[in-house]
Amino acid sequence: MTPGKLAHLKNLSDSRGVIAAAAMDQRGSLQKSIAKAKGVAESDITDEMMQEFKIAVSRVLTPHASAILLDPEFGLPAAQARSANAGLLLAYEKSGYDNTQPGRLPDLLPHVSVKRIKDWGGDAVKILIYYTPFDDAQVNDIKHAFIERIGAECEACDIPFFLEFVGYDPAGGDEKGLEFAKRKPEIVIRSMEEYSKPHYKVDVLKVEVPINANFTEGSSVYKGQKAYSWDEALDHFRRAAAVATRPFIYLSAGVSNDQFTESLRMAAEAGTGFSGVLCGRATWKEGIPVYAQHGVKALEDWLAEEGVRNINAVNNALKPAKPWYAKLGITVD
Repeated sequence: MTPGKLAHLKNLSDSRGVIAAAAMDQRGSLQKSIAKAKGVAESDITDEMMQEFKIAVSRVLTPHASAILLDPEFGLPAAQARSANAGLLLAYEKSGYDNTQPGRLPDLLPHVSVKRIKDWGGDAVKILIYYTPFDDAQVNDIKHAFIERIGAECEACDIPFFLEFVGYDPAGGDEKGLEFAKRKPEIVIRSMEEYSKPHYKVDVLKVEVPINANFTEGSSVYKGQKAYSWDEALDHFRRAAAVATRPFIYLSAGVSNDQFTESLRMAAEAGTGFSGVLCGRATWKEGIPVYAQHGVKALEDWLAEEGVRNINAVNNALKPAKPWYAKLGITVD
């Protein structure tokens, strides 16, 4: 860990060394959601509307966060609107994935580089890939090489590399359903193990929780179908934490605030040693119809009440989190 990377990671952390970051780098999914709530075509959602939404989220929520994740396509004005206490992560990947062939292959934004992200004031580079160890070996080899290139680029520019991986079913099954919930622990655990390897040069793993709380018996959000008992779920958390040799933080993956905070409670009870969160839609997604139907002022008012309540619920669930540098066995002034 170089002095430059250490300084950037400190910018992204709170006083305890915990990463309590908001996420607002959604692009295609946000455009679709606003269009649906407005009852219009996606093409009717302008760049200015995307920027306006992101600016409002950044301005209202970053006083309650240690950092915010944004995208270079629509998010740079929101980066300027963030609170002075908040560090900045910028996404490097294109939104979505290549759907012209199997494997959910990623690609990079053509007018972005790690150097440019640093020049724009970024404290870290974030990459999202869809990954499962159960996909074709050739597909995964392409993804491994992709991450190796970005790790080397980040190392050359002396900026932290945050890697987010999201599991999926190569056969196209329901990733919110019971059968996928049963496979999810192995997908998350083996992904964390793979990208902890030093040659990828990943500094922080941004990971899914290894279970689905909706299918965890005894969970406050249990829906009645059991994939695992409470004790089995906690064991999955521990197994995932044990294979990580890098600091890791949890992503909200679009679930409700209640489901995400329940998952964080389970992580704490399991003693995982997680180092924070990058939490997006669980905080602000219910504000989308407010914005679509009533405009930016109504969104700001909603964020100031409900959004802040949501982010504070997440922050409260972060009390058991451990400093990112503890995982590295170092101390930071």
